Amino acid sequence: MLRFVFWALLCANALLFAYGRGLLGSFEHAAREPARLRNQLAADRVVLLSGAQAQAIAQAAAPAAAPATGAAVPALPAPAVACVETDAFTAFEARRFETRLARLGLGARQTRLTIPFQEVNSYMVYLPPQDGKEGADRRTAELRERGVTNSFVMQGESPLKWAISLGVFKTEAAARAESARLAKQGVANTRVLPRGPQTQRFAYRFREIDTVIRNRIVEAGRGMPAAVLHTCR
Repeated sequence: MLRFVFWALLCANALLFAYGRGLLGSFEHAAREPARLRNQLAADRVVLLSGAQAQAIAQAAAPAAAPATGAAVPALPAPAVACVETDAFTAFEARRFETRLARLGLGARQTRLTIPFQEVNSYMVYLPPQDGKEGADRRTAELRERGVTNSFVMQGESPLKWAISLGVFKTEAAARAESARLAKQGVANTRVLPRGPQTQRFAYRFREIDTVIRNRIVEAGRGMPAAVLHTCR
């Protein structure tokens, strides 16, 4: 019995010695673990932070480029349109269109083009020139034989010199009806020519614009038939 008590006390003392030296670990907070703290690198520089301090450091370390929830993302530049042109405007409509375009400030990207234009006010039925004056005289005699007396030999220095006019009409439809009637009388190869003064019209060319500016140009031409945009020819 005494031997058992002796060995029990000896074992108890050994356990107490090991516990006191920290050889058996600890169930308490790490601040009471001298062995683990001694094994840490730069243990004297370890600082305990509060919850607020830890959260502030975490937020500061977040990527600066990440946009906040709901933040607007910058829009990408609109793609450029190489070159577009309008149809031809009358002088009056061109002035109206230019007034609206001035608000866009296009500068050198906007160019006005001058387009020769004929203001048609009548249509002539005629026979083209053939063999000069002799040919005109011969065909005039042939027309009379067929009962066509309303003819006129054109003179003057023009491509129509020695052509034979067979009547001038207000509309193209009336002129073509006369040409068909003459064909039934045996007068072949008649033609219809629009007539009127030569004037100028104006078209517009736009270069190096994006789709936003293109839409504003279309808006500036609203209500003007010539303000239709086409790819430059």
